[in-house]
Amino acid sequence: MTRPLTFAVPKGRILDEALPLMARAGVVPEPGFHDKANRALSFACEDSAMRLIRVRAFDVATFVAHGAAQCGIVGSDVVEEFAYSDLYAPVDLNIGHCRLSVAEPVGPSEDPARISHLRVASKYPNLTRRHFERMGIQAEVVKLNGAMELAPGLGLASRIVDLVSTGRTLKDNGLVETSTILNISARLIVNRAALKTDERVAALVERFRALVAD
Repeated sequence: MTRPLTFAVPKGRILDEALPLMARAGVVPEPGFHDKANRALSFACEDSAMRLIRVRAFDVATFVAHGAAQCGIVGSDVVEEFAYSDLYAPVDLNIGHCRLSVAEPVGPSEDPARISHLRVASKYPNLTRRHFERMGIQAEVVKLNGAMELAPGLGLASRIVDLVSTGRTLKDNGLVETSTILNISARLIVNRAALKTDERVAALVERFRALVAD
């Protein structure tokens, strides 16, 4: 008996935008998936040859890269942060738009040319370090998974690197966006080995590619 394809999706905003596109591609979860009180993480689909798992965005990439899930949807920020060699992102879904930016407290800013070391709060240590390395600055990254905006005011870091959509949260916390590291959109991701060995994965990629092209 052929094992069902496992499709990984992230909790949160991207998922809300992805569900209509997924439905058009034939990835339709059972009704229990939409029940806010349901704590299950794995769900059947209308297509019995597929199942859905709902996990944290960073974990979507890990499940797919290691082959525990064959495909999934995640932001390009996650793809770039991990840069897994076994992960392939063949389709830009053109949803989930935001940006990964550097922000600092409002007020006079030090000339970057005179800075050699910074402490930065972020949940993106790799992207953060690479960004500041390009500027000749060594970034010491304090890894936080949330409430990033508190870090400068409490002396934990002088800058933050975080996702920004409207910039309202930054403004409300006395911060200003100073540069953009990455413009982000949601991607269909697949496991490279699964793409080569399972024709269902290739067919799914083509369905999503056709939908985005429309």
